[in-house]
Amino acid sequence: MDDYPARLRAIADLNVASAREEGGRHEYDGVVGDLSPAGVTAGLARLGEGEPFPDPHDEAHARAAEEALRVELGELELHRSNPLRHVFELDVSCYDRDYAPEAERRAARDRHLAAWPDAVDAAIAALDRVSAPTAAALLDAVRGLAAGVPEAEEAAGGAPADVRDAALSAHRRLVTHLERAEREGPRDAALGGAALARYMGAGEALEVDLDRLREQAGAERDRLMAGLAEATGRIAPGRPPLEVARELLGDHPAPDAVLDAARTWTRLCLDFTRERDLVPYHDGRCEVRLSPPSGRWATAALGWSGPAEADAPSSFFVTPPDPAWSEAETAEWMELFSATTLPAIGVHEVAPGHFSHGRALRRAPGQVRRSLFSLSFVEGWAHYTEELCLEEGFGAYAEEALGAEAGSFTADHFAVGVWIEALIRVTRLSSAIGVHTGEMTVEDAARRFAADTPHTGPAALSEARRALFDPTYGRYTWGKLAILDLREQARRRWGSGFSLRRFHAALMDLGAPPLGLLGTALDRG
Repeated sequence: MDDYPARLRAIADLNVASAREEGGRHEYDGVVGDLSPAGVTAGLARLGEGEPFPDPHDEAHARAAEEALRVELGELELHRSNPLRHVFELDVSCYDRDYAPEAERRAARDRHLAAWPDAVDAAIAALDRVSAPTAAALLDAVRGLAAGVPEAEEAAGGAPADVRDAALSAHRRLVTHLERAEREGPRDAALGGAALARYMGAGEALEVDLDRLREQAGAERDRLMAGLAEATGRIAPGRPPLEVARELLGDHPAPDAVLDAARTWTRLCLDFTRERDLVPYHDGRCEVRLSPPSGRWATAALGWSGPAEADAPSSFFVTPPDPAWSEAETAEWMELFSATTLPAIGVHEVAPGHFSHGRALRRAPGQVRRSLFSLSFVEGWAHYTEELCLEEGFGAYAEEALGAEAGSFTADHFAVGVWIEALIRVTRLSSAIGVHTGEMTVEDAARRFAADTPHTGPAALSEARRALFDPTYGRYTWGKLAILDLREQARRRWGSGFSLRRFHAALMDLGAPPLGLLGTALDRG
């Protein structure tokens, strides 16, 4: 008997990939969500059917998730103009995580691949409004889906030959469709200010004022630049902060030592978080692993043990450079694993960031909180923990713990890494608003990244292009600022009763709440 509430089931049916991979709902293994025009219409019609949830906070959380889908797929019809949702539904890398016996996961993967032909037909039918810039920005990701298709079944872990051939044939049809959109699609990819505000706010139970958010981003950029200048001033007095930061990124491990470096920082992050008791739960295992082929477009990612699945190790996926890359491409990629930036990435992805959050999600009360996740909170929390660890002295802790192995790393290097990561995130927020209100071109946004972050050239352009298909990628900064603001409210309201542990436990008790509902943590914490 399915005891999953009908309202949550309707939401999950329109978010199959997320329900399976973040929520751990493995009844969706082998299933590709129906994003055809008819499928989306039918799915939207089922939203809201069922009983209200008894807890007013949970009811508001569920209504926000329903409204987000109505705006994204109903009002804006982004499944017709943005291939990203279709990419997520097709991706089979989720079966690489050890949440179930290998044979079971392999069978689910093969069912998933067998569904590709119909899913691609649905995607092609839906994707009739893709702009040329959006298609260009996402074509590499779409082409990369083929990397997740295993060899034929004669090989260990392979897929049935007929399933593999049909899947790859369907994949080629999707690539061809988007190549045509790149040539012939509309040149304007901007959503418009009103649409962006609706898209950002619907799932967060908020009315978004883009002018106010733009002002907040500008003020945050100035604060971060001041922090960077202070930290680099201690390392290299008198030199331009971004010049020093770019130079520091050149100090990184060899490509074949990246996983070992990530394991070192994972251990230190976990130890520090446990010793400082920064989060409610310190159990579980986090294993550093090589990213699966279809996930190697990202430098690092965390696959947690989902709330609805049997407990299993979480995976901190790390992607070394491809051996086939040029020396310049390899050097640029390896900057992301520098002794300056990798510690902050470890904090964000592992502890007290995503891994720690995932442990709390497994204990969040009620199915709403274990099923519906605000990405602005999820990423905002992980981003918040970077500066939290700076405040709590993680850099000095790591420097002492590493001893002679610290090499050139100092507490100031950790600070520089935190400010660099934050500058990239706040520039995303400014760029998303600029590009989608028409105030910036993608080229303007790339120049902003080059001026305000260590990214230059192709890296800056890649970050700017992401705004086209991920309009809410400013969520890292937006969520972080909301949490910082709430923390100050908690300090004032709780007075001498305030502690970081109490504040973080009150937040985690809400799961991954919409930003507009964060105040419940103060009322109940």
